[in-house]
Amino acid sequence: MDPISTARYGLMAASRRFEASAVNVATMGVEGEPDVDLAKETVDMVQAKTAFSANIQVIKFAQDMWDSLLQLQTR
Repeated sequence: MDPISTARYGLMAASRRFEASAVNVATMGVEGEPDVDLAKETVDMVQAKTAFSANIQVIKFAQDMWDSLLQLQTR
């Protein structure tokens, strides 16, 4: 299993989730659009931001592990 690919998928999913909530908030109050629960959308955006940050950390950690492995091989 490749952690960077998995984290990349997580980044894309978090980005889509954030964007969907942002669109819902942006269309809030527009006639003909369904009612928007601002609290729910805010929670969704915060969770998406947290997921994005967590996936960035996975990528950084995987890169550090890879760099350490390469350093061991050069000794």
